[in-house]
Amino acid sequence: MAIHADDAGPAIDTSPKRLVVAISSRALFDLDASNEVFEREGVEAYRQYQIDREDNLLDPGEAFPLVRKLLRINDALPESPVEVILLSRNTADTGLRVFNSIQHHGLPIERAAFCGGERPWRYAIAFGCDLFLSTEAEDVRHALNAGIAAAAIVPREAGRSSPADQQDRDDTLRLAFDGDAVLFSDEAERVYKSEGLGAFKASESAAARAPLQGGPFRNFLAAVHRIQGAFSAETCPIRTALVTARSAPAHERVIRTLRHWDVRLDESLFLGGRPKGPFLKAFGADIFFDDQQVHCDSAREHVTAGHVPHGIANEPDSPT
Repeated sequence: MAIHADDAGPAIDTSPKRLVVAISSRALFDLDASNEVFEREGVEAYRQYQIDREDNLLDPGEAFPLVRKLLRINDALPESPVEVILLSRNTADTGLRVFNSIQHHGLPIERAAFCGGERPWRYAIAFGCDLFLSTEAEDVRHALNAGIAAAAIVPREAGRSSPADQQDRDDTLRLAFDGDAVLFSDEAERVYKSEGLGAFKASESAAARAPLQGGPFRNFLAAVHRIQGAFSAETCPIRTALVTARSAPAHERVIRTLRHWDVRLDESLFLGGRPKGPFLKAFGADIFFDDQQVHCDSAREHVTAGHVPHGIANEPDSPT
């Protein structure tokens, strides 16, 4: 049974399914120096630069710790429920350096699409991906429009330790999500943007028992929830958190919506407009998904952030 993002539905699909995550080479590894050559000198200079350095290993990129933890989940279950696929604008020729680095770091990534300068998001559909992570916002928008959960990895705040220097606190994968326009549709946020906080609270109180429509990350959350169900609460290697600017009385509709979907979130933070970054640091998020750049900017001071360019906050004429 397919789950459509715009369908609140009675419950999530619980049939067995792998969690498939597609990631771009620049999100997985630090390719800033290579990209500078491409922008400054063009395609041929970039190609030669990569070939000359194909035995020089790349440093981890912003999403590297996330990928490492995702793949470690396979060590705990015989069916290996997680797959990571590389989607890259490189050619296979220039991408050899990327695969050499993958092998060096011991990442069991076997499938890849090297697109020779074309946009790789198209293959996220063919591979049946649940999530697409990239540094290219335009690719992310295309993937979202195609019904795939997707986020643009936000560069870390200057002075924050690089992924190469980060030590895992433990093997637990910690995923944090904003609510409106990420897990849920932006229907409530549209009321807030157009009519203000008072109207938003009144509207959500009146609709407290009406489940919100699903947003672009509903299916991804469902896939994560299925994997969590294979473990006991004490042994589960994944923790999830809702980190939202909502507060009472607008909390009730969110809680009832998740109950209606039969989805459990380990933690729910209703912050009432407080900056999200310190709370994400306390949670220890490996990544935080939010539709608003201001919240991503707060998050990236402490954790990896993924901007989800979806909903009213990302429309050109959106109210501030």
